[in-house]
Amino acid sequence: MLKTRTGSFPIGIRQGWTEWFKDLDGFIAWSKDNGFGVIDLGGADAESLAKVSAAGLKIGSVDLKSWSALVSADAAERATAVEENKKYIAECSALGATNFFCVMLPKDPSLARSENFGYMLDSLNALAPHLEDHGSHIVMEGWPGNGALCCTPADYRACLNETSTAIGVNYDPSHLIRMGIDPHRFLAEFATRVFHAHGKDCAVDSEALYNLGHEQSATFAKSHGFGNAVWRYTIPGHGQSRWKDICLMLEAAGYQGAISIELEDENFNGSEEGEKLGLVTSGALLSSV
Repeated sequence: MLKTRTGSFPIGIRQGWTEWFKDLDGFIAWSKDNGFGVIDLGGADAESLAKVSAAGLKIGSVDLKSWSALVSADAAERATAVEENKKYIAECSALGATNFFCVMLPKDPSLARSENFGYMLDSLNALAPHLEDHGSHIVMEGWPGNGALCCTPADYRACLNETSTAIGVNYDPSHLIRMGIDPHRFLAEFATRVFHAHGKDCAVDSEALYNLGHEQSATFAKSHGFGNAVWRYTIPGHGQSRWKDICLMLEAAGYQGAISIELEDENFNGSEEGEKLGLVTSGALLSSV
């Protein structure tokens, strides 16, 4: 199975949204035939988890349920989401899925960020003992969607200082780069709380950045697929991340997880042939660093 040269981290794939990804049996078979040893699933159930395990592959992550309900101003709604996820965590952990992926997107992004942050902490701290009992983690990704929390070092720091070590980071350098945050410095600070990682990169066009800046949409320039007129998500090696350094930092921190490719690149997405090429090319790059 494919592994990084530095750190020997298994290389996997996050299941995409196009038709060939949705055929789980076919996706599992293709992944195994092409050397990938790990699969990340979105909404998981016992049948899908069993299929991955039966094929001899590991489960990198599964999506946590009811993200926004966990960051709701309604205490009853938060409590219901917590109970739903307690059951889900127990079921999935028993079947080998121990990383629960989420983006901390609030139910009402118009509320003050500090208010939503408090609701998020309530839910995370309610889930933490249950995660600990099952040897599992929540892994928060910093995709900067509408009102999203835990995207910047300041917010991650504030959250992780107030929660159990069962609450951690899904490290994805692409989101940091698009925000202008050094992904390598971020990893140096938070590596001990990284329990899952995405193999995805980001390229920033310095000339477009000079002409257009960060704060406004472009008047005339066209946006990239999976990006805007200034930046775009790419496969590993086509952006600004230093993957060998990333693997070295993860290795030094004792990281035990995988690097799962999340394919979002206008040069590869859009056809089954292109997406498979993007995954194979990503796997080759990551296995060489």
